Amino acid sequence: MHRVAIVGAGFGGLSAARALAGQPVEVTIIDQRNFHTFQPLLYEVATAGLDSGDVAYPIRAIFGRADNITFRFATVTGVDWDRREILLRDTHSLPFDSVIVASGATAKFFGIPGASGYSYPLYTLTDARSLRDHVLRQLEDVDAHPEMAAEGAITFVVVGGGPTGVEVAGALAELLDVAVRHDGFRFDRAAERIILVDGLGRLLTPFKESAASYAATTLEGRGVELKLGHMVKAVTASHVEFDDGTQIPTRTVIWAGGVTVEGTVASQLGAATGQNGRLVVGTDLSLPGHDGAYGVGDAAAVLWGPDPADSDRICPQVAQVAIQSGGHAARQILNRIEGRPVEPFRYQDKGIMATIGRRAAITQFRNGTVMRGTLGWLAWLALHLLYLIGYRNKIIVLVNWSWRYLSWGSGPRVIVGEVVDEPEEELDAGGPGRDRPPG
Repeated sequence: MHRVAIVGAGFGGLSAARALAGQPVEVTIIDQRNFHTFQPLLYEVATAGLDSGDVAYPIRAIFGRADNITFRFATVTGVDWDRREILLRDTHSLPFDSVIVASGATAKFFGIPGASGYSYPLYTLTDARSLRDHVLRQLEDVDAHPEMAAEGAITFVVVGGGPTGVEVAGALAELLDVAVRHDGFRFDRAAERIILVDGLGRLLTPFKESAASYAATTLEGRGVELKLGHMVKAVTASHVEFDDGTQIPTRTVIWAGGVTVEGTVASQLGAATGQNGRLVVGTDLSLPGHDGAYGVGDAAAVLWGPDPADSDRICPQVAQVAIQSGGHAARQILNRIEGRPVEPFRYQDKGIMATIGRRAAITQFRNGTVMRGTLGWLAWLALHLLYLIGYRNKIIVLVNWSWRYLSWGSGPRVIVGEVVDEPEEELDAGGPGRDRPPG
């Protein structure tokens, strides 16, 4: 039986596994977590709109009825291409005949001093939980010690004006409104600041100008300050510094400033990489020089299509690209096994969307038509429910959203992590040490 290894259980990996379910191949999904994370809703976990379990689903449960699919809970450290084995940390290697690399990406800090050590990225479920605990602790600290407000304890800086940054800023504004209104905090809501920063002169660059203007106006109407056309120069434990010399006292810098593949599994495979460490792939998503190997999703520089106009155009790192490329790579493996010719990948653009908060979102279709406001928000809700995995999760998220629409007082505003005090030198070496839960 032909053995297929899928590295990563994100959108790309799951799409590939679904395409291979029930086929005459043995499939092993490898991931260092035993669950799939619905990343588009991580910001909801971070801002106490949803709980962790609402956006995660066990990988084994997804494919429990597929006899030809198994799961390996392990960390990939590399590939032995000569022996055709996936190298795994602390366990035996995994032999393969074909491999699909769907290992995703991680936060990119652009070498900005202190950014990786003192800011909060939002790319994993652990990131989201850590950020939620941290934000809620700031509110508790200022309630007990009002003088901490002047030190930036309830000033929140969001770096990145793309969809993630806009969504985080909007949801954070709603969280602060709800917390002050329903939770009995004694400080004034006006004392809290949310500052959205981006180096470009506008938000949401993939969207039309009218959509970006709507997002900016809506955010400002909800109390979010925009600092556009400025770059972050440095981040410390007590403030963030900008290229114009200004400093803003803050203990919370949320990083939504971009992603990279450098430092992830894809960079350890010995395969060719391009900008941001993304794997170089052919028109059929195969890795040049490695027979039976494919790169999909965020981990690969997926070309838009084989047509001359798209031959040098690289797809964005979004969920739809991962879903479509993962399924395509799986079908090429089946084509090769059955002696059929391989086919080039063609990305079907279905549009883009971003939500700003309650009854405010933007949906831009591929023909350029923009739907915004309540209609855009309803379209955003429907699409995310459609792609969310598991009927239980769909029902719980729908109930939570519906109840929050009726009652602003709902939401899991609970602190579940333990306070960890770490030496300053350890803070510089890793992620944010302040208030991060162990592990």
